[in-house]
Amino acid sequence: MHCDYQLDKAIHDEVFEAVGVPRPHCRKLYEALGDLSIEELLSVQEHVTAAFSNEGITFTLYGDNEEIERIIPIDCIPRILSGADWKLIESGLSQRILALNRFLEDVYGKARIVADGVIPAEVVRGCPQYRIEMRGVSVPGGVWVAVCGTDIVRTNDGFQVLEDNLRVPSGVSYMIANRKAVKASLRRLYRSYRVREVENYGRLLFETLNELAPNGRSSPTIVLLTPGVYNAAFYEHMFLADEIGAELVEGRDLMVNDGFVYMRTTHGLRRVDVIYRRVDDDFLDPLEFREDSLLGVPGLMHAYKLGNVTLANAPGTGVADDKSVYAYVPDMIRYYLGEEPVLANVPTRLCRWPEDLEYTLDNLENLVVKRVGESGGYGMLVGPESTRSEREDYARVLRANPADFVSQPVLPLSQSPCLIDSKLEPRHVDLRPFVLQGGHTRIVPGAFCRVALRRGGLVVNSSQGGGGKDCWVLKD
Repeated sequence: MHCDYQLDKAIHDEVFEAVGVPRPHCRKLYEALGDLSIEELLSVQEHVTAAFSNEGITFTLYGDNEEIERIIPIDCIPRILSGADWKLIESGLSQRILALNRFLEDVYGKARIVADGVIPAEVVRGCPQYRIEMRGVSVPGGVWVAVCGTDIVRTNDGFQVLEDNLRVPSGVSYMIANRKAVKASLRRLYRSYRVREVENYGRLLFETLNELAPNGRSSPTIVLLTPGVYNAAFYEHMFLADEIGAELVEGRDLMVNDGFVYMRTTHGLRRVDVIYRRVDDDFLDPLEFREDSLLGVPGLMHAYKLGNVTLANAPGTGVADDKSVYAYVPDMIRYYLGEEPVLANVPTRLCRWPEDLEYTLDNLENLVVKRVGESGGYGMLVGPESTRSEREDYARVLRANPADFVSQPVLPLSQSPCLIDSKLEPRHVDLRPFVLQGGHTRIVPGAFCRVALRRGGLVVNSSQGGGGKDCWVLKD
């Protein structure tokens, strides 16, 4: 291999058991990389990068004074998961989405989990994403979360869930695009493995949305609601609409009449049954949420509450991916399912509790501190990578509103080889698999594998300069 590859006993390496000793399921990858010259490896990387560029696969970075649209950096060397690893992940994800859906059905209904003292009322009802407008609302099949992107990390202690993304999770198009690009560039290696396919995600999403149509309506009309071309994930919106054969619409393309939603077409109005929405709750309906929203559809929530249209995901799901509520997901699993969690949570301290706040303030240099409602790596302090001045500034904000923060230990995320400056170097990685819930649970065997491209960096989010790589799940 073309590298000076460093192993650390404290960090799980995805490819190596020891120096020069690949894990059994990575042996073919190790041998293939050894057979390629550096020029050939660079050529593979160029082809993968060109594939993303030619497809226009971009992500928008938001700076202080500007927006930068760029191609997501993709590493050509796949991360490989054994069949046994995936079986564990799949089991844990299936268990988790079932518990999360039951939690949402409960907290917008009788709130038994709160009444029984499993989760404090202030954690749930004090969450900014808890929507009182959804109290008593019935959703098709009890499915509040139809599409979930769960972030999973691995350490020497095994797999752990870092967070659940339940509102408008993104990244699945990058998973599929990664596969297409890397598969085309490493055909011989790909054929030598028994890799499970991910390209059928669109069909599985289509089947899921069909099952959620109101009143079991057959051959429902499905649309994908986008905020528009200036949204950071607009490429993905176009991609998914095409994958499921749905019209890509903005709020202005829809209207509500007599309690039903219609799409404006060149042939007149057409009734809409299912809306796969990529618009945040606040902007869905100016009559119910933010009255200044130009992205939503006036009257949409009225039609939704009448049961005449399905929204996937349901409004109000954000309460279940709030980082304070996240800490209680293992308790949800025990409460609703009577089972022990298959996948562990990362130990989490809620700064709303005085003891946890004091611990966090006393150990800022050793912790990761996050805002409970943020995503994409924004509003986060990574203690070991921060300066004294940054910690002092952060501490002042933390003291001013402690309920808005949680803290977690700095995890030694697993590492995987990446092609950096013409040689292979280890970089920290995570996984975002995608879970679909309709009449039953569907999980495509793969994930968007995110990479912290900066040496030693732990932040993998694309919005913070991270990249991606293909994830190959092997058949048993």
